[in-house]
Amino acid sequence: MRPPIPILTYHQVEAPPPRGTPYRSLVVSPASFARQMGLLKVLGYTGLSMGALEPYLRGEKAGKVVGITLDDGYVNNLQHALPVLRRHGFSATCYVVSGQLGGSNVWDHAKGIPAKPLMTAGQLRAWLAGGQEVGAHTRNHVDLTAADMATAREEIAGCRRDLEDGLQADVRHFCYPYGAYRAEHAAMVAEAGYTTATTTQRSRSQPGDALLELPRVPVHHATTLPVLWMKLATRYEDKKRT
Repeated sequence: MRPPIPILTYHQVEAPPPRGTPYRSLVVSPASFARQMGLLKVLGYTGLSMGALEPYLRGEKAGKVVGITLDDGYVNNLQHALPVLRRHGFSATCYVVSGQLGGSNVWDHAKGIPAKPLMTAGQLRAWLAGGQEVGAHTRNHVDLTAADMATAREEIAGCRRDLEDGLQADVRHFCYPYGAYRAEHAAMVAEAGYTTATTTQRSRSQPGDALLELPRVPVHHATTLPVLWMKLATRYEDKKRT
């Protein structure tokens, strides 16, 4: 039986905004990200995109691996995360909102979260050329549980079509916006041809976890290296599973 596999969740890799900014915790500084990737390397982990991680999740390959995911598709992922990932020989999956290529995180604006640019198709091609992977995060970052069935299906399947047509690359991995989904949405994800999907449920991936409902391990602005080690190597995150 395979060991638990942590799948790390990042959003922005950027200088954090001022204290008091909503969701500031989701912004990890470039220096912290570099230290965290360095720690993975020192501990003997290989950081992998969801496509490269999938055989390990299925138990078809064995090794000391960790998934690396970045939600939303920020330009700062290309600017600050890509060079670090390449330096260590790691790959990561960036989950992209296809209706906002070259736009911004419009779904956050009403919450007081500053607007940040999202990658264009050209920048996503540079991300792919750097050995990384693009995944799908719906067309408009919708809460699937608040959408009607037809809208949810089109958000899920349409995102894959948009990205594959625009990037000429396979898109086989999905992430539920806000971690919000029901069983029928997982079925739509399967129907659309995705092979994995990630949630915001907290835990390392355990043997027997459904590949379309994978838990992840969040990495926040305040996550120290000792805490990251606990998240990777102990039941620290597993105990938070609901």
